[in-house]
Amino acid sequence: MSQKPITTPCVKVCFVDPKAAICVGCFRTMEELGRWTRYSEAERSAIMDALPDREQAYLESRAGSPSA
Repeated sequence: MSQKPITTPCVKVCFVDPKAAICVGCFRTMEELGRWTRYSEAERSAIMDALPDREQAYLESRAGSPSA
């Protein structure tokens, strides 16, 4: 019996912004990265639904940054 692969937003661009405390490749938090395989499919789905808004908020916060 084969197991269904775990859904993931990972894009293999792993860089954690220390100030924002999120991966700027997939926009998951450090806690989410560490617990991803232990979350239920429903929990992973809810997090993935939130990622586009996190990305937008991150990009908007960087737009005003002098180092952006």
